[in-house]
Amino acid sequence: MSEKCIDKLAVIGAGNMGSGIAQKMASEGFDVTLVDLDDEKVQRGLEIIRTTLAEGVERKIFSSDEADAIQSRIHGTADWGDLADVDLVVEAVFEDLGVKRSVFERLEAVCRPDAILATNTSSFLVSDLGDTAKHPDRILGLHYFFHPAKNRLVEVVPGNKTSEQVTRAAWTLQERIGKTPIASADASGFVINRFFLPWLNEAVRLLEEDVADIPTIEWAAKKIFRVGMGPFELMNVTGMPIALHAATTLGDHFGPLYAPAAKLAGQVESGQSWELDGAADESKLQVVSDRMLGVVFHVAATLVDEHVGTIEDTDIGARVGLRWPKGPFEMINRLGTGAALELVKKITERWELEVPNLLADRAASGRPFRFELVRRSTRDGIATLKINRPDAMNALNEAVVEQLHEAFKAAAADDAVQAIVIAGAGKGFIAGADIRFFVRSIDAGDLDRIANFTADGHRLLHDLSHCDKPVVARLHGLALGGGLELALACDRIVATPNAVVAFPETGIGIYPALGGTQRTPRRIGAGLAKWLIYTGQTLPATQAHQIGLVDAVVPYERLDATIADMIATGFEETQRKETPAEWRPLEKLFADHPVESLRAGKVEIDDVKLAKMAKKVSFKAPVALRLAEKLIDAAGTTELAAGLKMELDHLSEIFSTEDAYEGLSSLGRRRPEFKGR
Repeated sequence: MSEKCIDKLAVIGAGNMGSGIAQKMASEGFDVTLVDLDDEKVQRGLEIIRTTLAEGVERKIFSSDEADAIQSRIHGTADWGDLADVDLVVEAVFEDLGVKRSVFERLEAVCRPDAILATNTSSFLVSDLGDTAKHPDRILGLHYFFHPAKNRLVEVVPGNKTSEQVTRAAWTLQERIGKTPIASADASGFVINRFFLPWLNEAVRLLEEDVADIPTIEWAAKKIFRVGMGPFELMNVTGMPIALHAATTLGDHFGPLYAPAAKLAGQVESGQSWELDGAADESKLQVVSDRMLGVVFHVAATLVDEHVGTIEDTDIGARVGLRWPKGPFEMINRLGTGAALELVKKITERWELEVPNLLADRAASGRPFRFELVRRSTRDGIATLKINRPDAMNALNEAVVEQLHEAFKAAAADDAVQAIVIAGAGKGFIAGADIRFFVRSIDAGDLDRIANFTADGHRLLHDLSHCDKPVVARLHGLALGGGLELALACDRIVATPNAVVAFPETGIGIYPALGGTQRTPRRIGAGLAKWLIYTGQTLPATQAHQIGLVDAVVPYERLDATIADMIATGFEETQRKETPAEWRPLEKLFADHPVESLRAGKVEIDDVKLAKMAKKVSFKAPVALRLAEKLIDAAGTTELAAGLKMELDHLSEIFSTEDAYEGLSSLGRRRPEFKGR
């Protein structure tokens, strides 16, 4: 099975999970067959989707036409013969091993021999299903999280006989449908439920042992983990029987620590929800904190010790799937590895367990955990450097720039590497620099830190642009600000149709300072560069290709093959593309008029569309606009190196302005009010 072949999808089981998975696939443009035992169940699943889409329309997530289009791509049926030509099918029936095995038996009978068969199980091993199959190499786990149309996390779980090709193809599909995949070994609970269920269970134990009551545990858990719902409310919402079943399975595999508390089983038997009302006893914060953190730290470190998952995927899963602001290992770092070890020792002593080597060794070193934010993989002589901050849209910060530079230099020096590709994990390329870093630095009065970070970025981009080996930017999703600037330093930019590029900086009080004011005009001319930078206009990949900002736009399934073909063919020096006729009026407008005239509305413009475009300039920061104009104009009269130095020279000036702080600190909360100072 090649990645190129996955086009037709199917889901077995039209319940809440199955219908949600089908909806997500259809929302990303795929035709999906939704199968259940009879038409009544199928229609119920379609109605669930219809209701969810209607809620999305009401919340303005979709338009009515978009919702109708999504629904039209889902074909509900009770005829398993309709699965004869699907490329990948996800089983999402209830958690009964016998039932799931019978589903896979039927799938093997009706699906093509090369179709990928995936299970959404959360309770069983993938190998429990694969071992009884005729073609276990094509079976793997795709564990989606509720609600699968909204929650971006999916665990990709190969069984003991799953082929690497199948795993790679399934992973690629998850990125195509906007999911954030993490890798898990085929172990009970996989990565996330392995520590999340003990988190729920420990809350019940605290209640069972009269350590604290429900209101206190809820309050403490929300405060400690910075979450919107505590464990008892979560169980009320998601269903206590599910928690009981999952904890029972974990207990069977891993022992008493994981086994369900007696009070959880009793509550399920009663059929009653947990009673949440009451005042919290704040004096119990420490004891609740110690127990709940201790359990999470122990289990998270243990699963990494056992190679079930990595520290990075564990934390990404917690942030994306559970919506915790920080994952277990970030929390360990915040508390301190030594203090975290002491909490874990209390847990291991109580349950007669071993302290995880990972945590013991790290505490002994006195150092925090270091997260791998850039992952390198090499295939057929092409090294792909993937920025792995999907829940932050791969935003650049000091650690990312440092690690990307290290990985790039290693790949450039590796004789086995013929070319280098820069990519982003998840549904985006790079959504610019991490704005919080800028705000924190300004708050601390440390503009030197911003200058050093930007200078480091310039050194990275210099090496990208001067590498002897071909360097390609692989754009999928957002490429904003620093992300677009990084791409422009590469030899080629190849994008999918859903890629979007923009320079939003002047709308947040600053200017593009990683080469945006220099490489952009050299590539597309000063007029269009000014338009992009002055207005912050978002540009779909197809339009970016028209004006020469992007070199090729291809469907996601052909992205890697196209890049490989480009590399094999070889690159000629990039020549500036002649501006298409339909873009020339816009180019002329911004090339001919000073930015202050555009901002003040002093330019007479007859064309309505052009007038609207020029109007956008009035909402941007005046100082940032003036500096951007100065820098772009300089690009036409100076060498690139001198222009890049000018960008750095004006950093202190721009980040010292009130407008910069106003724009950066207001992002995502309100429209900034710029004062021109």
